[in-house]
Amino acid sequence: MSFFKYFFLKDGFIFRKSVFTLYFVANYELTFSNLFMDLFKQIVDTLNNLIWATPSIFPFMVILLLSFGIFITFKLGFIQIKKFPHGVKVVLGFYDSPEDTGDVNHFQALSTALSATVGIGNIAGVAIAIHYGGPGALFWMWVTAILGMAIKYAECTLAVHYREINADGSVSGGPMYYIEKGLGQKWKWLAVTFAIAAVICSFLTGNAVQANTVADTLYSTFYFPTWATGLISAVLVGIVIIGGIKRIGNVTARLAPLMALLYVVSGLLILIVHYDQVLPSLINIVESAFNPTAGAFGVGSGAFMTTLVWGIKRGLFSNEAGQGSAPIAHAAAKTDEPVREGVVALLEPFIDTLMICTMTGLVIIITNVWQERHFNQFNLNGGETKIEWLNNETNITVQDGAIVSGSVVINDFAVDSLFSNGLPVTGMITNTIDKGFVFKSSTTDETEVSALQAKVIENGAPLTALAFESGLSSLFPGGRYIVTLCVLLFGISTSISWSYYGDRSIQYLLGDKSINYYKIVYVAMHFVGAVLALSTVWAIGDIMLGLMALPNIIGLFALSGVVYTLTATYFSKTHERHED
Repeated sequence: MSFFKYFFLKDGFIFRKSVFTLYFVANYELTFSNLFMDLFKQIVDTLNNLIWATPSIFPFMVILLLSFGIFITFKLGFIQIKKFPHGVKVVLGFYDSPEDTGDVNHFQALSTALSATVGIGNIAGVAIAIHYGGPGALFWMWVTAILGMAIKYAECTLAVHYREINADGSVSGGPMYYIEKGLGQKWKWLAVTFAIAAVICSFLTGNAVQANTVADTLYSTFYFPTWATGLISAVLVGIVIIGGIKRIGNVTARLAPLMALLYVVSGLLILIVHYDQVLPSLINIVESAFNPTAGAFGVGSGAFMTTLVWGIKRGLFSNEAGQGSAPIAHAAAKTDEPVREGVVALLEPFIDTLMICTMTGLVIIITNVWQERHFNQFNLNGGETKIEWLNNETNITVQDGAIVSGSVVINDFAVDSLFSNGLPVTGMITNTIDKGFVFKSSTTDETEVSALQAKVIENGAPLTALAFESGLSSLFPGGRYIVTLCVLLFGISTSISWSYYGDRSIQYLLGDKSINYYKIVYVAMHFVGAVLALSTVWAIGDIMLGLMALPNIIGLFALSGVVYTLTATYFSKTHERHED
């Protein structure tokens, strides 16, 4: 409280002076927000390139993830294939015992982790990968998933093995614990580095990105204000996360199967209707992975490394293998056998990426919506809209719909013509102090408006929604609303699950008293994510993905011998079904 008194009372004149200065700058149409956001975006892009595109020939982060995936796959003898059936038995409760230590059963732990992985990455992430990397990006998502099954097994086995029992009987685990306890105190700095990245990543990747996609989808479908979506969903998330992991486990155990079933059944209907295009699309995916070509309007870069990196990034975002987030949830499982939870965890990339992401990608490719322009409404001040002046001009002139000077860029692609109520417009786009960018018509009495229409190249969840709309049109209308509903359920459930990851990480760093403060910031960041630009939010999320994955992979390499020993010991024993 003393800080706020000091800032607002003693130095209040600084605040008032700053407001006057910003107002002065705004009169020259160089608002602080625009300058700040431009600088912020440059910083984000630089950091994103440093982590995911350095060196440009073959990024280090991609090498690290792929190399550990290959290493652990061979070290454990392709465990993701050989022990897959055992994982299914475990999750079905064959070996569950009420006497086991932990907070939730195997199915609830899997549901919590799946709720954090099966979500926006499956709907929006695949669309973004194809938008920037072309169909071949899906192939590299498959590679990430196959190797990711072994990675998930390793990290979740270690999470249960090195977890801690808290004073209240609950458990805490994850990379920060197995790095510190497995490698010793001299490596605690690495554990702390992971925990800090996990807290920040929970605010962004697991929270702001979800809110952003939900808001973006509801706006593109119903023109529902992004701020209103953010406010409502933030309240819903806040209500659930106050209850802790047991309430989270109960909620996600109900939501995850329901939303996955609705989405998968709808996608399968599209593939059945267009069955003759499934095989050619799969061939296209494989061929494009090694010989990518740019699609219509330049969608998909046509560069091999771009296709590979986008596939790896979106694959990692989707199934979270190697990132270190899922082990935090699996550490809470009721089991005294670390390997038993490890085989449950290896199911996640299979369900998430090899099944659901593949289905989404096929639907987008088969319907061809990924390289078509679609007539839709957009907001001049929306996160995906960029207004570019020509030379020193401060207005953009529009004549009979055609943009005469400057350009309007949506989802990284310039639009050709602008419309209002379906009719070409004439007037100019200008920047105002109070309303931001607005269009002023010179032919009608219409007041200043910020919402116009154009034929745009869609991206993210709206692109997937268009694919479902097109694919289901021969059966029934309204396919896009299925995606809208799933985005809502996926986004909220993922945010709920990710709050637990940050919860355990902040507890590790600052103790139990910090958890409630963390939850307040978490809910606030959910709202902030809803109103920011999609590309910026996802870029920040990618940065934190890399910063989480780096210390985790280092720890996994160092502890791979422990994983091997635990695996050999467990499978040398006979495992019988538990009877109540």
